[in-house]
Amino acid sequence: MVAVAIVMTGVTMSAIDTTAVVLGLPVMKTDLHSDIITMVWVIMAYLLVTTIATTQVGRLGDMFGRVRMYNLGFALFTVFSLFCGFSQNGTELILFRILQGLGGAFIYANAGAILADTFPPNERGKAFGYNGVGWSLGAILGILVGGAFVTFLSWRYIFFINVPIGIAATLAGYYLLKEKSPRVKESLDYGGLVLLGAGLFAILYGISNTTSTGLNNLSILEMLLGFLMIFAFILVERRVKHPLLDLSILRSRILTASIFAAFFQSLATFAVLFLIIMYLQGPRGFSPWSSSILLIPGYILGGVVAPLSGRFSDRVGARIVATLGLSVQIVGILIYLTFGLSTSLYVVVLGAVVYGSGNSAFFAPNNSAVMSSAPPKAYGVTNGLLRTMANMGMLSSFSLALLIASLSIPRAYAFQIFVGAGKIDGQLSSAYIAGMHTALLSSIALLLVAIILSILRGKESRNAPRIPQGTLENKSN
Repeated sequence: MVAVAIVMTGVTMSAIDTTAVVLGLPVMKTDLHSDIITMVWVIMAYLLVTTIATTQVGRLGDMFGRVRMYNLGFALFTVFSLFCGFSQNGTELILFRILQGLGGAFIYANAGAILADTFPPNERGKAFGYNGVGWSLGAILGILVGGAFVTFLSWRYIFFINVPIGIAATLAGYYLLKEKSPRVKESLDYGGLVLLGAGLFAILYGISNTTSTGLNNLSILEMLLGFLMIFAFILVERRVKHPLLDLSILRSRILTASIFAAFFQSLATFAVLFLIIMYLQGPRGFSPWSSSILLIPGYILGGVVAPLSGRFSDRVGARIVATLGLSVQIVGILIYLTFGLSTSLYVVVLGAVVYGSGNSAFFAPNNSAVMSSAPPKAYGVTNGLLRTMANMGMLSSFSLALLIASLSIPRAYAFQIFVGAGKIDGQLSSAYIAGMHTALLSSIALLLVAIILSILRGKESRNAPRIPQGTLENKSN
């Protein structure tokens, strides 16, 4: 349970940072004399770096030790959280968020691998379920603590709070976590890293420009260039001896279906959170603090559901439990589709509770299925691949939320609502709600794709514990 506690700490710290930064964007914009586009990139830059780097640093864990790389991630995340808090302008904040994201990549890529090393296949659902508790707890603390800091102290404490937690977690990981996996001899794929990073950046930059200025020849060219680089990346990866994304891993139907289910689930649902927060802050006129408080019951129930769904999936497999979780999420979105200008707050809370429980019911079983189907020597790169695909979905979904909002109301208002810059009313409110409903319907369509993949994955075997060679020797040392 020591490994679970330390990994939960990393997940909790990341969730606190994610939710608190969203709450702090309006104040950051004013205090740093910045603009809305820059503040949006405070979030997107972090996600972009974690997406690009996660698979590669997962390989570093396989090569040099997953615990060692995990602890390095904690140290990097902690140091650059401090730098984020001392930022003097928007450019500095984005730069330090990029470096903080690099530390986050080390944490994300190796956390699942450490759990897979520690627990046999028939207990991994339970372990990943506790990880889900860490995320729900962090989201709640991010709302409460982040809101308190922004309201009563300074947005800078959103980042400063990571420092004592990060120091304690780094020391705990160094002294308490033990390596339980053999090293593998591989090399880094610098060419793949550059192509993937440049391709994703070009696509996201094109989407960002489309959201802020409208679709034009330049944004089309940027996105087209990005897709061409992604295509070139796939071709290169098939020829490299140690590719950034080892496509041979995807020969397992269970692993492939589970990873792509995670991608479509992230693509469908990461936008939903921001669309609902935009609805509460814009047409309904609530503050960022009040808007987030209404979502807390969903995180609370999610924290209860996560370990239960993980434990249940250990007995019956991920297919049934994860598919049920996706289906419950659709029910939650159907409740969101009833939202209007005068919807009862009880209905808002009900939607958050149903949606949050479905979200938590999916993650632990699906993550456990991926790691139970992965080769033991490639736990790091497999978990990195899972996080990369999920983050790609989050990045695209984040941009999609802004783009859809900007199609419904003037772009300036869309950005202002997103960063909590005030209430809208009249025809703009009705237009935004209509656009939100269209976006939610597209989320349901994407979740149906995830459901199909979840059903088609088959049932993984978790009966025989699969312990990497050298584990028993390492335990005795």
